[in-house]
Amino acid sequence: MADQQSSRQAETPDEDKSRADEVGEQLSAQAASKLHARDDGSLEVWSSLGGWRGLAEATLPPAAFLLVFLFTEELGPALLSSLLVAGAFGIARLIQRGTLVQSVSGIVGVGLCALVAQQTGEARDFYVLGILVNVVYTTAFVISIAVRWPVVGLLFGFIRGQGVAWRHQANLRRRYALATWILVAIMVARFAVQVPLYVADAFGPLGTSRLVMGVPLWALGLWLGWMITRPESAGEAADTDEGSAARDDREPVRD
Repeated sequence: MADQQSSRQAETPDEDKSRADEVGEQLSAQAASKLHARDDGSLEVWSSLGGWRGLAEATLPPAAFLLVFLFTEELGPALLSSLLVAGAFGIARLIQRGTLVQSVSGIVGVGLCALVAQQTGEARDFYVLGILVNVVYTTAFVISIAVRWPVVGLLFGFIRGQGVAWRHQANLRRRYALATWILVAIMVARFAVQVPLYVADAFGPLGTSRLVMGVPLWALGLWLGWMITRPESAGEAADTDEGSAARDDREPVRD
């Protein structure tokens, strides 16, 4: 009886690891669904960001708000302009039979920012939700590193066909953690620049920094992360493909 109980207890950690890996692979697939790689193994950054449409959808609504407010110094027209631009992109996606989530997500995001600014009557508050979301993402990314599930590993591991096998290679896991730290550094830089501008009510520089430190800087971070996490050799790539079959020869991972 005691032998059966000890056997069950011994199996529990392996079962927990299996469940953790299964959940990790599901999260990895969902997180990486919008990223694309070329046949030569390099990251297709432009396509991953949605191309010209993705760039326009991310930058034109806030750019419209910034320019109209700077020109008119009226909150109403500025908010309306950003909503109209976001709405035009949403309608275009619906016409081209895009998913409902894709069609309305941009409108909802801009709408929430506009609602906050409308309620407070302060143009700078159009950007406050973005600052808060940046803090949430920064916290989540740091936690992912601390628990040895770095977000970049989930993203790139799925694209490279590694699943979550990279977690059982200490060297590759460290590089995915470093790549995640690069994205954390970008988000910390955003916070360090934008919060003082927000507090100082420097609307023009605040809006400009949101545009400059948005998609372009994020794309650079993704590219750098992809480059430093490339398999160093064919042998390393083969090891990650083998996954759990080679775990006995690797450093144990605490989940």
